[in-house]
Amino acid sequence: MNGVGFIGAIIIGIFAGWIAEQIMGRKHGLITNLIVGLVGALIGAFVAGALGIHFMGWVGSLIISTIGAILLLFLLGLFKGRNRV
Repeated sequence: MNGVGFIGAIIIGIFAGWIAEQIMGRKHGLITNLIVGLVGALIGAFVAGALGIHFMGWVGSLIISTIGAILLLFLLGLFKGRNRV
């Protein structure tokens, strides 16, 4: 996460995980949201970098992390059969 620091990354991870949970219709706890958000941040940063998208600050990190977290939950749902495509 670009320039938000360790505590900022945790806060953004929790929010990104929670937003992804709401969009994907899942029910998780705080720790799971944090993990989903942080892993989503890594996925989102990888995808954004591959597409040449640059982001900075809290808002950019939150958007990229949320997109990555949604992608993570979608892919996990494919393996568990929760997504209806």
